[in-house]
Amino acid sequence: MKKTALYDTHVSLGAKIVPFAGFEMPVQYSGVTEEHFAVREKAGLFDVSHMGQFFIEGPGSKELLQWVTTNNVDALENGKAQYSCLPNEDGGVVDDLIVYKMEDDKYFVVVNASNIDKDWNHISKYNTFGATMTNASDEMSLLAIQGPKATEILQKLTEVNLSEIPYYHFTVGSVAGVNDIIISNTGYTGSGGFEIYFKNESAKQLWDEIIKAGEAEGIIPCGLASRDTLRLEKGFCLYGNDIDDTTSPIEAGLGWITKFDKDFVSKDIFAKQKEEGVTRKLVGFELQDKGVPRHDYPVVDEEGNVIGKVTSGTQSPMKKIGLGLAYVDKPHFKLGSEIFIQVRNKNIPAKVVKAPFV
Repeated sequence: MKKTALYDTHVSLGAKIVPFAGFEMPVQYSGVTEEHFAVREKAGLFDVSHMGQFFIEGPGSKELLQWVTTNNVDALENGKAQYSCLPNEDGGVVDDLIVYKMEDDKYFVVVNASNIDKDWNHISKYNTFGATMTNASDEMSLLAIQGPKATEILQKLTEVNLSEIPYYHFTVGSVAGVNDIIISNTGYTGSGGFEIYFKNESAKQLWDEIIKAGEAEGIIPCGLASRDTLRLEKGFCLYGNDIDDTTSPIEAGLGWITKFDKDFVSKDIFAKQKEEGVTRKLVGFELQDKGVPRHDYPVVDEEGNVIGKVTSGTQSPMKKIGLGLAYVDKPHFKLGSEIFIQVRNKNIPAKVVKAPFV
């Protein structure tokens, strides 16, 4: 198992460590609910250094990314980031990712930890454009400072004016005396904040400085469990659960990052799906009765026929009800449809709703 540069820090803080995507990662510190509310109301600090980072640069870098991703890289200007995905040849998703345009002919790509090798091989396979690719995953760390107080806390440690960085934009600057940090207005919690990318050797210093700077605002360390409940309340997809090699971005509600004004892998498949409609869709649902939906629980209709399955589910800390995401067959995926989630052999009524849930 790999360890992030902050592994010893997590252990010393009493974090519960679990294996995740080939890494030993902190799943929780003080408790999922406490961490969840800290991020919704104040601020939380996540070590997400297990994520993968590639640099794709030189002539041909834009052309390569245009071909392997669904979103339109032409829309990126320097200092802007873009959510996108890598389609496979069969109309599925290799991974979802964020593409950062550092400068002309230089891009920074952030991928999921479990897919680092797979994504690298997939992109490399199509690199007939002469782009230079560097896998910096093992050298880089990533901290996410999330929550309504996150900007205020991070501002104490940098001369960069954070209020001038719009959502899905970034800059390179210094934080707590450490130079060349990518400071990005992005995150996976839906509560605002920043993600910072830097060399591993600065991880401990930056973690300690951020925790210290945020003491008055109530910042606390947070683990993967609260990261999951936070992203789920906002309806954000998790690779391996809600999207994978067998699901298309159109089915997953990611048509907004699938742009047909350019050529890319599997474009024809997605164009046909968009035109003709799909037979199943990823939808949000809320239980109308007590119960906690979980990954892979069957979704059934009134007669008990299986019409789909839960991909992500939880008891929402904010709404105090069971909710989640599920692939549901036509016509049951319409907003307002009544479906049933099989929880321990009991069919619990649920309603198809529009995400985000909070």
